[in-house]
This record gives sequence, C-alpha cells and structure tokens, in this order.
Amino acid sequence: MVIILYGIFFVLFFTILFTVFIIPQQSVAVIERLGKFKRVATAGLNFKIPFIDNIAGAVNLRVQQLDVMIETKTQDNVFVHIMVSVQYCISEDKIYEAFYKLVSPIKQIQAFVFDVVRAKVPTIILDDVFSKKDEIAVAIRKELNNILQSFGYTLLQALVTDIQPNENVKNAMNEINTAQRLRMAAHEKAEAEKIVRVKQAEGEAEANILHGQGIAGQRQAIIDGFKKSMEELHGSTPYIKPEDLMHMILMIQYFDVLREIGGDAKTNTIFLNHAPSSISDALKQLNDTVLAKATL
Repeated sequence: MVIILYGIFFVLFFTILFTVFIIPQQSVAVIERLGKFKRVATAGLNFKIPFIDNIAGAVNLRVQQLDVMIETKTQDNVFVHIMVSVQYCISEDKIYEAFYKLVSPIKQIQAFVFDVVRAKVPTIILDDVFSKKDEIAVAIRKELNNILQSFGYTLLQALVTDIQPNENVKNAMNEINTAQRLRMAAHEKAEAEKIVRVKQAEGEAEANILHGQGIAGQRQAIIDGFKKSMEELHGSTPYIKPEDLMHMILMIQYFDVLREIGGDAKTNTIFLNHAPSSISDALKQLNDTVLAKATL
C-alpha cells in the first residue's frame, strides 16, 4: 500500500514537473508540438502536454539597446569611428517572425547599421559629420524601420552617440582650432589697443586745444588789463607818454613779483643780473608788443 502511494506521488510529481511551467513578466515562450509551432505562452502559469509539447525558446519583450561601433571614411577621405545606439523591441503580435525568421538578430541588425552608415557618411565631409549626426540617425531609422518590421522588430530610436576621428586628425583639428582662436585673440587685442591709442590721441588733442585756449585767454586778459590800466592812467595823467606809462606798469609788476618771491621763507630763487636796467630790452619788447596789440 505504501509503495502504491509512493508510486502515485512520483507520477503526480513528474506529471506536474513536465506539464506546468511559469513564464516571467515581459517575456513569452514559443511552444512547439511535435516540432511544429503551436502557440505562444504568455507571462504567468502555463500548461503543456508532456513529451508532446516542447518549449522551443523564450522571447524578451523589453526594450533592448544595441551599441554598434563603425569605422568608415568621410567625403574628404578621413577615417572616423562612429558609435550608433539602436533601441528596439519585439512586437507582441509578431512573435513568430521574430523567433523563426532571424537566426542571429544581433549580428543581422549590426549588418544593417553598418550598411546604412557606410553609405551615408562617405557623402559628408569631416567638419559636417559632427553637425549632421542627426541626419545620419534619421537615415538609419528610415532604412532600418521597414526592414526590422518585416522580421517582427520595432525600431524605437537610433542615435549617433559618438564620433571619433583618428588621433592624428583630431590633433590636427585641435591645432587648427587653436591657431584660429589665437588669431582672433590677436586681432581683438590689436583692435582694443588701437581704440585705446585713438582715444588717448583724441584726449591729448583736446587737452592741447583747451590748454592753448587757456593760454590765449590768459594772454588776452593780461593785455586787456594792461590796456585798461593805461587808459585809466592816461586819463588821469594825459601829459605822460604811453610808452612811459607802460614802463611804469611793467616796473610795478616787476616789483610785485619780487615782493611775492621774497615774502616766502622757503624760496631758494637766485637772481642773476638783477639790476632794473638789465630788463630794458625786455621792457622795450613787451612795450612794442602791447602797443601793437592796443592799436588793433
């Protein structure tokens, strides 16, 4: 009796073992019956006929990413390495095509990406490859989408994530960029120095003009003062000649200057040939100048 119970137990155990199976979430199993496709088992608890039904394989329904590194050359014969990231998933209504039509899906998707990139990039020069990477990605999506759909795959996104020229080309590009920036910096610096010098020259010119105007005004004020003093003295003493009046005014100015210099205790001025008679020539020249101005 015990042996029969154990026998029944083992039969039930192996029946359950070969009949019941569990499929994880976001996965499906392809069931074949006697070697022929029968159905698709979805996630959860499933049953099959022992020794007749067979699980041929599982299919992952999650979004997958394939990174493809491609070496190609540009229109100007520069070799570059381009990294393309392809994001795809298997359509739930095309499990049969995805499982049976492609033997090695990864290698075949890579081959499609290689073909598209090596047909597109050689039509673009190196400088434009970086700015037109979105165009390359669009070309990849356009070409791959129709192809992959026929095999049960849905292309979600194709991104050009990296572009790497050869090391020598990269160094040359950096040197060219550095030279251009240095040339621009030198030009801007020269322009700034030019502006500073022009502004300094304009400032000096304006300062000289103002200085000259000040000196001219000062001289005009002195001449006007002399003229007014002479007119007042001539009005009060009409019998004195104009040249004698000028001589008197200049002598008064002369003594005023001496008084101001001598009144400063810290002065160290030395006078040479200090006699009043030594300035007769200067007085004569000033007198001629003032009189010539007064007659204008």
